[in-house]
Amino acid sequence: MAQDFERAFARNVGTSAVSLVTSNSDDALIGIRVTNVLAATIQVDVYISSGGNDYHIAKNLSIPQGSGYELIQDGSKVNILNGDVLKIKSDTASSADVWVSFIDSIST
Repeated sequence: MAQDFERAFARNVGTSAVSLVTSNSDDALIGIRVTNVLAATIQVDVYISSGGNDYHIAKNLSIPQGSGYELIQDGSKVNILNGDVLKIKSDTASSADVWVSFIDSIST
């Protein structure tokens, strides 16, 4: 059975949380790339909201000016279930671009 590869992205993420992926089934996050688009170091939080709680994948991750960071590496995966929401926010306005790769409905 073929897998349904999907993507989500956001540009100029700032101090308000941005929802990137809201799972409507059993999904797998296979890549999260965050890039600092400013000329100063920023800090980002990437987390999953589930059942009213936030679970951090990265908290206060420092990204130097003009650099990027890959949060899921070496074939790792993060599973998210129905209703889970992947979110990101920065400590600085309009400072980060993010790209997410995921498999939708991995168990079907």
